[in-house]
Amino acid sequence: MPRIQLALPQDQLAGVFSDFVRAWHTRDSFILDFSAYTEPPVRDEAHEDVIQQSTVVSRVRIPPSQVFELMKALEQQLSLWESETSQRSKSDQ
Repeated sequence: MPRIQLALPQDQLAGVFSDFVRAWHTRDSFILDFSAYTEPPVRDEAHEDVIQQSTVVSRVRIPPSQVFELMKALEQQLSLWESETSQRSKSDQ
């Protein structure tokens, strides 16, 4: 596997905040929509649920072959974060 050297433009150093991510796919790619809440949640009494308005702040498309690498990298980073912070992810509780 080749080594890849990443360059990050100065105007992107701070990154973009996202409250959640939605994943979906097409035949040729997986799409990750990172989204940020734009208003407080509103209760919809008619449907007995809560509506949360949000805006996509970044859309990332990756080839299917990279999904496995992304999953491995996220698992590795989550394990390191749990070790460093002595916290467990909410999905493990």
